[in-house]
Amino acid sequence: MTTTLITGANKGLGYETARQLAGAGHTVYLGARDADLGRRAAGQVGARFVHLDVTDDASVAAAAKMIEADGGLDVLINNAGLEGRTPDNVVIGPADETAAHMQALFDANVFGMVRMLHAFLPLLLRSAAPVVVNLSSGLSRTADLAYPASKTAVNTLTVQYAKAFPGIKINAVDPGYTATDLNGRTGIQTVEQGAEIIVRMAQLGPDGPTGGYFAARGRLTW
Repeated sequence: MTTTLITGANKGLGYETARQLAGAGHTVYLGARDADLGRRAAGQVGARFVHLDVTDDASVAAAAKMIEADGGLDVLINNAGLEGRTPDNVVIGPADETAAHMQALFDANVFGMVRMLHAFLPLLLRSAAPVVVNLSSGLSRTADLAYPASKTAVNTLTVQYAKAFPGIKINAVDPGYTATDLNGRTGIQTVEQGAEIIVRMAQLGPDGPTGGYFAARGRLTW
């Protein structure tokens, strides 16, 4: 049975991905910062809850130790992330961007992914068919600065990790503009539609691609 960990999975695309993969027979670890919300979500989809904050080294290390003790990991889905809108759901443009805000966003979207890979690569390397799916984005609005930049970094790192670890299928995906709390539910597609490419890439076989960037319609260039 395939064992899969999804970060930031108590709602939105992470939750829907957990629901679909649990339904497909995966043993799913649902990672969340909020323990109450995480446990509730895990119970709803038939997953196992793991307390996990990707911006905290100790939290990531503890999650890795727990999953290793339970038997290991086959699939890692780096879903947790921030977009960083204002309280009234306005995208922060270049004129209002600050180093502190951008640093917090990169800590979740980029460095959080690096923390996860650093901690879980030893487990993935023991798997017979390891897979990593990194959440990227096709978002390229001129009003936004930090979020697209962070996702460009995700794409770059995905390629480099794939080169360094050819035995692991490591890809980035663009789920499309999905209505979630991340964007104030302004997205134009459902979480079921958005999760489709994540679920598909999480189930790659040994002959699947690596080091690529994919959307529902196929491979993307960037």
